[in-house]
Amino acid sequence: MSTSEESARPASGGAVLRPQVTDAITEAAFAELADTGYARTSMDAVARRAGVGKAALYRRWRSKQAMLAELIRAKVAGALPPTPDTGALRTDLRELFATFRGQLANPLITRIGAGLLAEAEHDANLAEVLRTGVAEPRRAAARAILQNAVDRGELPAGLDLELGTDLLIAPLAFRMLVTRGPSGDEYLEALTRAVEAALTASS
Repeated sequence: MSTSEESARPASGGAVLRPQVTDAITEAAFAELADTGYARTSMDAVARRAGVGKAALYRRWRSKQAMLAELIRAKVAGALPPTPDTGALRTDLRELFATFRGQLANPLITRIGAGLLAEAEHDANLAEVLRTGVAEPRRAAARAILQNAVDRGELPAGLDLELGTDLLIAPLAFRMLVTRGPSGDEYLEALTRAVEAALTASS
């Protein structure tokens, strides 16, 4: 059965979801997000870009919001690296920052990241996706680094883990997504030293 035949067939619970069609839809959805933004992305536009009928989308997701929520979560889940565990806070921080930089430098993230954050102010569903699907996995990795350093005695036992996590996440993300400032190795080294000093001084 061709893609066009699958797309034209009425949706049913027993429909076979062909992986290559799903891949085409996924690529089209992110391209549409990058070109038009979250608010203007539609099921019709994604279907046209993917070269499938709209029915192919509705077999998989009940709405644009459900489609984008699943695709964003899946994209994030597929990009999560192991939490750095080098045995020392400084090298853990440096590895974490390098990983985050690599992810934030992805052209797709650069094009859609700030727009998604802006749209989340007006869309509770999107805000929830970004919180649970994007932010929380990264915050969990940052908290694990801090807790390991506390357990090794490098950081004080009374460290505010949530505030510390903010320090590990926010500066680099703001620089790369909002101000678009330089984020080369020299910056990462300076950021690592500054964050380590701030954490060590905490009580």
